[in-house]
Amino acid sequence: MKALVTGGGGFVGRYVVEQLLARGDEVTVFTRGAYPELTAMGVTVIRGDLSDEAAVVEACKGIDCVFHIAAKAGAWGDEADFYNTNVVGTHNVITACRVNGIRKLVNCSSPSVIFDNKAHEGVAEDYPYPDRYECPYPETKAKAEQLVTAANDETLMTVTLRPHLIIGPRDRHLLPQVLKAAAGGTLPQVGKGDNFVDLSYVEDVARAHLLAADALKPGSNVPGSVYFISQDEPVNLWPWLRNLLKRTGYPEPKFSVSLGVARFAAGIMEWFYRNFVPNGTPKLTRFLASELALSHYYDISAAKCDLGYTPSKTMQEVEDIVVDWVDKGMPS
Repeated sequence: MKALVTGGGGFVGRYVVEQLLARGDEVTVFTRGAYPELTAMGVTVIRGDLSDEAAVVEACKGIDCVFHIAAKAGAWGDEADFYNTNVVGTHNVITACRVNGIRKLVNCSSPSVIFDNKAHEGVAEDYPYPDRYECPYPETKAKAEQLVTAANDETLMTVTLRPHLIIGPRDRHLLPQVLKAAAGGTLPQVGKGDNFVDLSYVEDVARAHLLAADALKPGSNVPGSVYFISQDEPVNLWPWLRNLLKRTGYPEPKFSVSLGVARFAAGIMEWFYRNFVPNGTPKLTRFLASELALSHYYDISAAKCDLGYTPSKTMQEVEDIVVDWVDKGMPS
């Protein structure tokens, strides 16, 4: 298979690239940065921006399947930047597939597209999108996801995966930010500490993308569908996180705040940064406060049934891998 991976130099994208190469597929990546290590691996690296339709169309020439991994993520930032990358970029990927006659599109999304400030405990893919969002990332990813689902037809088969809280070696965002906050004493426990959350091991997430591509066949349940992906082993977030911090030598949270207080404080921070520090990032947002305090874990039985996905690692194994990676200095 000739595959193109958007964001192939990023956290998830790099693992997708490596797994495609390992099974003998021919890989091209479309990315904004230069990645000589990928070129050395035999990957064709095309530099460009997702908001440039012509560049995306050109990059997709001769491709059989597109893995759309690239996105602008985060709990804070300029709405236009999120929209241009996540919505316009996804629209351009769909256009490129149609122009080039590509039959398969695998889209990487997030469970945050349905987050509505309520506890999610084992919910399935039919859970509705919320009426409003508190930050542009989940809102724009939801719009992108809907574009991909609507694009599914007889000429282009599409599928969307929603991996939850991806962790593992080479992570440059989630865990490093948590560790940085812990080291600086700015990581409070939000809520009672009794919430359970799903985590996803990055290599399993990448493997799920390949399984989804292989399962995109006419007449199956997969085309036009959305699937949650996780380790299928929710952890009690704060005890799990405290144990991880202890094992890696980082200080545990010294204080806790209720969700109500955290959201109130975060709302003030958001107002201040929006009006007086437009290029800055508040240490806490309302969206993040709710994510830290509420349960959010999901039913992955559809992915097991339709994609043949099962996690390869237990959460204890994932934790051990992450601890070893941190102990080695978190090499990239």
